[in-house]
Amino acid sequence: MKVRLDKITTKGKALYLAYDQGMEHGPIEFNDENVDPESIISLAQKGKYTAMIFQKGIAEKYSSSIKKSKIPLIVKLNGKTSLYKGDPISRQLCTVKEAIQLGASAVGYTIYIGSEQESTMLQEFEKIEREAHAKGIPVVAWIYPRGKATEGKPEGELMVYAARIGLEIGADVVKLKYNRNEKDLAWAVKSAGKTKIVISGGSKVDERVFLKEVKETMEANAFGVAVGRNVWQHKNPLEMTKKIKEIIFS
Repeated sequence: MKVRLDKITTKGKALYLAYDQGMEHGPIEFNDENVDPESIISLAQKGKYTAMIFQKGIAEKYSSSIKKSKIPLIVKLNGKTSLYKGDPISRQLCTVKEAIQLGASAVGYTIYIGSEQESTMLQEFEKIEREAHAKGIPVVAWIYPRGKATEGKPEGELMVYAARIGLEIGADVVKLKYNRNEKDLAWAVKSAGKTKIVISGGSKVDERVFLKEVKETMEANAFGVAVGRNVWQHKNPLEMTKKIKEIIFS
């Protein structure tokens, strides 16, 4: 079955509103307003995001509001907390079937390359990718170099390796952390071939710094940006959304 990547794109580009940080980081990332998933769903709707990213629990408990927003849903299928400090592993917590029942237009999965547990995550991803593609559902791979094996290796080299792994394992989109080197990113995009590259928004930074990163991302021919904290922690999330969209879709 043909994979419907067009369901999570706008004019061939992507702007995803990420809100899967609650499990990974805890509520320390939130304030009185953005701690409520309803505020994020409303932001995605008003900002006309290409898609929004939630873990299974929010996708299920706020399904009515998500469906009313008409913004495509990407369900994150695995996750872990920040409490365990060994080489990371993020195991599957939601099935492709469950995600589709929740209305997902795509599914996502994190792989920590360089971790002692990377083989487990790669094997889980393979099963997810096979099942999702059989249903025509795109798979987004969060590929992050982590663990002792990555220590001392150049960030740019690891980012490019992550991009290539995305292609090799059959991901439709790879979400990477940008090392803020335009040449490295351009090479990562080329290394990913027909797999699309989306850059992670990461921790909250100065607005000018983040918008510069978005500009560099698009100049490197990447697919787009998956942004969370740099929007919903902003004093004016919709204004920030508008500035990001002007760069991506211009």
